[in-house]
Amino acid sequence: MASYKKEKSVIWDWLTTVDHKKLGIMYLIAGTLFFVKAGLMAVFMRIQLMFPENTFLSGQTFNEFITMHGTIMLFLAATPLLFGFMNYFIPLQIGARDVAFPFVNALGFWIFMSGGLLLSLSWFFGGGPDAGWTAYVPLSLNENQLGLDFYVLGLQVSGIGTLISAINFLVTIINMRAPGMTMMRLPLFVWTSFVTSTLILFAFTPLAAGLALLMLERIFDAQFFNPTAGGNVVIWQHIFWIFGHPEVYILVLPAFGIISEVIPAFSRKRLFGYTAMVFATMIIAFLGFMVWAHHMFTVGIGPVANSIFAIATMTIAVPTGIKIFNWLFTMWGGKITFNTSMLFASSFVPTFVLGGVTGVMLAMAPVDYLYHDTYFVVAHFHYIIVGGIVFALFAGLFYWYPKMFNHKLNEKMGKWFFVLFTIGFHLTFFIQHFLGLMGMPRRVYTYLGGQGLDDFNLISTVGTFFMSAAVILLVINIIYSAFKGERVIGINDPWDARTLEWATPTPVPEYNFAQTPQIRSLDPLFYEKVHGDGTMKPAEPVGDIHMPNGSILPLIISIGLFFGGFGLIMLEMDNPIVSPWIVVAVGAILTFGSMALRSIKDDHGYHIPKSVVHADLKKWGGGK
Repeated sequence: MASYKKEKSVIWDWLTTVDHKKLGIMYLIAGTLFFVKAGLMAVFMRIQLMFPENTFLSGQTFNEFITMHGTIMLFLAATPLLFGFMNYFIPLQIGARDVAFPFVNALGFWIFMSGGLLLSLSWFFGGGPDAGWTAYVPLSLNENQLGLDFYVLGLQVSGIGTLISAINFLVTIINMRAPGMTMMRLPLFVWTSFVTSTLILFAFTPLAAGLALLMLERIFDAQFFNPTAGGNVVIWQHIFWIFGHPEVYILVLPAFGIISEVIPAFSRKRLFGYTAMVFATMIIAFLGFMVWAHHMFTVGIGPVANSIFAIATMTIAVPTGIKIFNWLFTMWGGKITFNTSMLFASSFVPTFVLGGVTGVMLAMAPVDYLYHDTYFVVAHFHYIIVGGIVFALFAGLFYWYPKMFNHKLNEKMGKWFFVLFTIGFHLTFFIQHFLGLMGMPRRVYTYLGGQGLDDFNLISTVGTFFMSAAVILLVINIIYSAFKGERVIGINDPWDARTLEWATPTPVPEYNFAQTPQIRSLDPLFYEKVHGDGTMKPAEPVGDIHMPNGSILPLIISIGLFFGGFGLIMLEMDNPIVSPWIVVAVGAILTFGSMALRSIKDDHGYHIPKSVVHADLKKWGGGK
């Protein structure tokens, strides 16, 4: 065992890192790149719909864009952006030095990344998938569309990474909490991340099974969905939505957690109704698995099934309403600071309520028959996904940015960003409710003029330009702040916040806490400010700190899975350059060879000496 870690080059350090903080930043960067890619597709689609009978995009390209936009936004943008915050802050908020399985944490990131790249590779092999992000059969069984094979294998690989990351979070939160950090003292962000990880465990497994069936049918001519051979096309919808509706809460619950951190911090108040918020989160997660067939009201599953799922869908509004009122009561009477983070958090509340109200409307099966294939549904789920999740991500970004990058983002540019993005969002999607009520079908690449749809479509497209300008301003803000932003090095708690991550030094050392903190209350840092000297009391003496070694094996395993998936896709290609089975074999050797190497190699990590920890404590003034 090495006495202390060896110096590595910057690139090698990031490629081999198992540090949850660096992996969190890598998730954020990867998610941002996919977010921009999917956002550009959305802009192009809105330009196509800006005028009737427009020819900016062909129908085939539009179908590919609409499929990839939805798939990337949900699987490769929103999920990793939330995972970025979860990776970085869950260990800090529970007083841990790392996640339970650092190697698996790195493996989860690289497998997610390889799956995303595999999906994106479809553009170079005849175009992206074109069957919609839900990939309904029999449309997704089109033998002439190679992009659908990239869809199936790309999501299958990426889903493995998401699944093992969720298991890691579950074990971390259960087993790695600091002394005194009981489950009912966990910050709401940790609670929502815990419940989300449970949802992933039970929702991504049916998705993996469904994608496996679709792969077997597309590549190996199985007949699971072929009615003439005894298959059933509707079974795919059940499999997909048993995953697909919990997926909404997989994204929304961590967003709720972020809002539950930001609002108390900038209201200068404890979160109202903490216990109710925890149980509301659990109830939402449970009911999330009870409502999947409300996506299938128009399929013909019968009035009894429709009624049961309609009632369950309306019921889920109750625990959500508890959260809404608790956020409002937290702000009520508080000394609110309306910085950019709080602006996004407070505007999240009415925006999400509007999305929820239209969701209750769609929960009524007879009404859903009218709305289902119209732009009303597009408006509804964008109010949930963008008005909910993306607003929360921006609130979390401005809130946690100083702890992650040692400087604040520029507030003046941040507020202009908020104004531009909020105006653009409502211009784009609020107007789409009316387009839907007027009968404009979704998933169409053009429409005839003279139907009263022209002006509303023009307004909706102009809104996307506002949002695009806002995102550009955010990029400018990030670059500007990197050079000119207010530095917070040595300032552990720039917001006068309440939770444990703000008790760590800035920048956060690789071991997070020189001494594991003793937790004495909910909002432990705020408790110590009121009842102590403002610093966390240690639960252990200063000593050597054990840390895990970095490893290149997660990257190699992910490359192996990439080759394995690509080799299976090559089975559907005409005249591949090399035998597909050779590529599959290379992938298997890389993947299973690396796993075997990992299992037989003893890697006990390294220790940071007590003297180094003492020197760090002295430099930080005892952690103050």
